Amino acid sequence: MSVPDYQKQRVIVVDDEPDQLQAFRLNFRRDFDLHLVSSGAEALELLEQSEPAVLLTDQRMPGMTGVELLEQAKVKRPDTVRMVVTAYKDASSILDAVNKGDVYRYVVKPWNVDELRITIQRAIDAYLLVKQNQRLVEQLRAVNAYLQEEIQQDYDWSEIVGEGGGLADTITDVKKVASTRSTVLIRGETGTGKELIARAIHYASNRADEPLVKLNCAALPETLLESELFGHEKGAFTGAERLKPGRFELADKGTLFLDEIGDISQAMQTKLLRVLQEREFERVGGTETVKVDVRVIAATHRDLEDMVQKGEFREDLYFRLNVFPLNLPPLRKRVDDIPELARYFLKRHAPEAGRHELKDFASDAIARLVSYPWPGNVRELENVVERAVILCSEGERVEASDLKFLDLGARRPPEREAVKADDGSLPQALERIEREELVRAMEEAKGSKAGAARILGINRSTLYYRLRKHGLAERYGLPPE
Repeated sequence: MSVPDYQKQRVIVVDDEPDQLQAFRLNFRRDFDLHLVSSGAEALELLEQSEPAVLLTDQRMPGMTGVELLEQAKVKRPDTVRMVVTAYKDASSILDAVNKGDVYRYVVKPWNVDELRITIQRAIDAYLLVKQNQRLVEQLRAVNAYLQEEIQQDYDWSEIVGEGGGLADTITDVKKVASTRSTVLIRGETGTGKELIARAIHYASNRADEPLVKLNCAALPETLLESELFGHEKGAFTGAERLKPGRFELADKGTLFLDEIGDISQAMQTKLLRVLQEREFERVGGTETVKVDVRVIAATHRDLEDMVQKGEFREDLYFRLNVFPLNLPPLRKRVDDIPELARYFLKRHAPEAGRHELKDFASDAIARLVSYPWPGNVRELENVVERAVILCSEGERVEASDLKFLDLGARRPPEREAVKADDGSLPQALERIEREELVRAMEEAKGSKAGAARILGINRSTLYYRLRKHGLAERYGLPPE
């Protein structure tokens, strides 16, 4: 624990004699945040308003003795350190209160200024130690809850399936940035696996043994979001019955993943910017500055550049977040990965549903999956596979008939027009679409095969194979096999 600033610590002194209060004011006003009152009733009113570090009271007072005041104070503010000033002849009557724990120390009149100053400072140290222990307990409790959800300590890269649509380049970038402490901004449509990439970055970094803490910024109203991010002090608002550490504290030395960062208000953007710049903040309802060492990974499906232009997102925060951008392609641009992804999810969900005999998809089922536009991306594909596992008939393969619930015309994105009824069979339609996409990419890349491969999200060997397959090798000057 750092050396406390005693001047900031509130000390309430209670005495019905004005001369005694004046003596406290003259001797200790530069040492502590003094609040002087002349009765137990006034002291109890102050205790209702806020919690002091120390409550020091005279024993003999009209209406309420010092010990009686401290007994009530123990109920109202149990963490406040309680002390009583008494004469020698009253000392024996105070011992019972000391033994019961109602009194931390008793001070005998006439008191020595230097000795009393040291006694109050030690009382403050005791108070701060209790508070520090409470914070640690709360932090450990909250971290434990996260660790129960995040029990994986070594990341399994097999969770990221496929390399189409530029995903291979993204994974390469992930491995490069993981070892740094740079802030990462993950962009992509809903369901493309932004959280999966954040997990990969964390578990491939030197922070893998520390917590990975997650928060969906769009899931909470602004008032709750502030408390979740920065924590709150006891009594900060109605229902705040104890100190609660926020996600930044929980992620100290680890990683904080802020999903849907584009949905936070401008007021919250300002507060978040300060944490990213200074690595410090105050809890809601608190004055203590909390310093943290947190690696931030943010994600959004929104166009932040457009939001900046419209004044909806702070430009300085955007640049703070966009240190290392990663763009996740939608599944419709990763067509080659769909079979592999579907088999991956089948291997996961078939045993969970008790369908251990299911091993693969029939070719017509794969064709049906490939032809679907996947507006919900990888997340939707997993849901479809799980549903197919439940609905499919007996056998070792998922058939096309088991996917009849899949609406091939649903929300088809503009990149690919729907196949018309008179286009012939589904395989022929897919062949036509693939050829058109190859020609479009080669024209867009002005004949550059490397550029066309990047546009399509495939490697050059796959591009060469598909150009030859569709009789386009000579047209685009492919070398002979």
